[in-house]
Amino acid sequence: MNTMTYKGYKASIAFDEKDDIFFGRLLGINDVVGFHADTVADLKAAFHEAVNDYVETCAKVGKSPEKPYSGNLMLRVDPAVHSKVALAAEVAGKSLNQWGEEVLRAAADKQVA
Repeated sequence: MNTMTYKGYKASIAFDEKDDIFFGRLLGINDVVGFHADTVADLKAAFHEAVNDYVETCAKVGKSPEKPYSGNLMLRVDPAVHSKVALAAEVAGKSLNQWGEEVLRAAADKQVA
């Protein structure tokens, strides 16, 4: 998946061969915000406009715009897995948060690459 980032918002980018256009959608928020364009330069401008319009529209209606992911992650796992993870972090000389972030980053990088 190709992505673009602007003002902390990330968008997925794709090409529609049938209609011969690029299109994108903001990721990481529940609101649906999309955009499209014929060229890469216009797509980038459309993305920036979509983010700016989203933030402005939220302000006009008195709603806080959703922010993409806060960095807080709550997981529920089997107690045996929790125990192994805590031990792995301790063996690595890291906090559970440090170890977990490294492992999750490596797994996500591998999956998204």
